[in-house]
Amino acid sequence: MNDAELAERVAAVRAFNRLYTGVIGVLDEGPADAEFSLPEARVLFELAQQDPLAVTDLRKRLDLDAGYASRLLARLESRGLVSRARSDEDARRQLVRPTPAGRDAFALLNRRSTDQIGGLLRRFADEDQQRLLTAMRTIGDVVGERRHDPVLVLRPPRPGDLGWVVQRHGALYAREYGFTHRFEGLVARIVADFAAQDDPRQAFWIAELDGERVGSIACARGPDADTAQLRLLLLEPSARGHGVGRRLVTECVEFARAHGYRAMELSTVSILGAARALYRAAGFEVVGEEDFDDWGPKLTEEIWRREF
Repeated sequence: MNDAELAERVAAVRAFNRLYTGVIGVLDEGPADAEFSLPEARVLFELAQQDPLAVTDLRKRLDLDAGYASRLLARLESRGLVSRARSDEDARRQLVRPTPAGRDAFALLNRRSTDQIGGLLRRFADEDQQRLLTAMRTIGDVVGERRHDPVLVLRPPRPGDLGWVVQRHGALYAREYGFTHRFEGLVARIVADFAAQDDPRQAFWIAELDGERVGSIACARGPDADTAQLRLLLLEPSARGHGVGRRLVTECVEFARAHGYRAMELSTVSILGAARALYRAAGFEVVGEEDFDDWGPKLTEEIWRREF
């Protein structure tokens, strides 16, 4: 990344920060809630999730230093919203819990926040709401603490998924390998052929991690009735390292075996090292090669095959 690219990206982040600050202003809790600062509201939220909570754990969750946390809890305690006591099991640990008044205060704040955010979301169509939520999850994944065990789901395509498969193939392979629009056109034709048929010996899967689309694969008819084709394997960079590619390939191979095919073939190019490793691990072997340059860079097409 050169200096000009960095400056452009910094400007984009600053523009987003200004926009988001404006949104937060729209969601301002208003004069009626002014007695609760943001840190106080966050403490009440954490205590509503776990009662009681060790003060040291509360500090870690909210990234508070010891002095500030002590002053903050003292203010809430003086207002009758929380209480503190030593742990019966370990006198060195201090526990904090909400009082009935503190629970009532949280319930009021939570209800108002829900109403305000709901009002903001209702300004947008459902499709735009989903786009907004997906973008928020992406920001959380990139800058926040990633889950070690995201939930992986493979499902049939829903309306809009096939278009997403075409778009993501085009964007990812252009960015990472310099493929031209001709590659995206090929993917579009493959997807269109699949959508035009209702064949029980064909299947398409969309992979989701924690509800976000991260991959795809398809099992299609091959050159003869005994041979299936593995097509349209896609894996988002954010999904790498979670076993998504291996699961997709396994699902596709097992579907072909269960539906009476005696062999399976696929076409890839030699520069796709990660995909080739998946195919080799699944029992495929290279049976043919040919150089071509239809997608921009000079490439070597490889035909891989495995018998059942």
